[in-house]
Amino acid sequence: MSTATALFPLPHALDVDRLGDEIARLSAEVDTAIARLLTLIREFDDQRGWSNGFRSCAEWLAWRVGLDIVAARERVRIARALGTLPILSGALKRGDLSYTKVRALTRIATPENEARLLTMGRTNTAEQIGRIVRGRRMLDGAAERREAKRQHESRALSAYRDESGMVVIHGRLDPEGGAVFMQALAAAQDALHGTHTSAEASERLSCDASRTWMRRDSEGNVLEVGRRTRTIPPALRRALLHRDQVCRFPGCGLRFVQGHHIQHWAHGGPTTLAYLVLLCRRHHRAVHEDGYRVARSENGVLQFTGPDGHLIPEAP
Repeated sequence: MSTATALFPLPHALDVDRLGDEIARLSAEVDTAIARLLTLIREFDDQRGWSNGFRSCAEWLAWRVGLDIVAARERVRIARALGTLPILSGALKRGDLSYTKVRALTRIATPENEARLLTMGRTNTAEQIGRIVRGRRMLDGAAERREAKRQHESRALSAYRDESGMVVIHGRLDPEGGAVFMQALAAAQDALHGTHTSAEASERLSCDASRTWMRRDSEGNVLEVGRRTRTIPPALRRALLHRDQVCRFPGCGLRFVQGHHIQHWAHGGPTTLAYLVLLCRRHHRAVHEDGYRVARSENGVLQFTGPDGHLIPEAP
């Protein structure tokens, strides 16, 4: 390279440098925007804004902004973690640390060590930080196993009937046992609906629960049943499962489903494929008891509305 070229860079070199500077500047702005986004997600989660038909903030996020569920869960995890890590949160807001670095650091960060982690984040690449975090978590695995053992040994569960006849339950369960217990409790609550429940819940429980006449196709499969029938015949259920496959509530997609009469049998709704839809237990309850509504338009498109009457789009 000549002395003249070194002293006076070519226009092309100047253009490339400007492009590099612009990329770095915009990347910092993106990280700042992500910091704001994570703050909003945390506030939305804290206020349970997702509870309008969704089971979690991650599920709502996946539906509302088009993320896959794994990415949505990771966003929620980081948002929650940064709520207790003001130093790392501030670094992301200022663009001092990239989102990639902060995402990795939140896996091992605590309010006590985040200042040290900030220094590490500034002096290492994102790839190096990823390796350090993975190594730290492997070392922490032994501590996690000790904690799991402590949780296992501290488990306890007791139930008794007090003097008024009420059943009192006290317990402390590990996360896995607790999850099983909560599922069993939810099933028990549904069973109790059969003995004392509201009219809305009764409709839900009888929605897919005495036949007078049937219409069949040329092969003998049931396509329609009489007015006095609320039970969905096996052939019709198979057709319904083939058509809908999953819960049709927007953003759900669960495969553990129940048949729902769009117009309830008690209100004159026929048991035909056009008047049936698959819903999971949660959204079946929401439609019957929580003010949600489902209808099918003239062109066959399902339309769900919330308790406020606003349409819930299939995909925003």
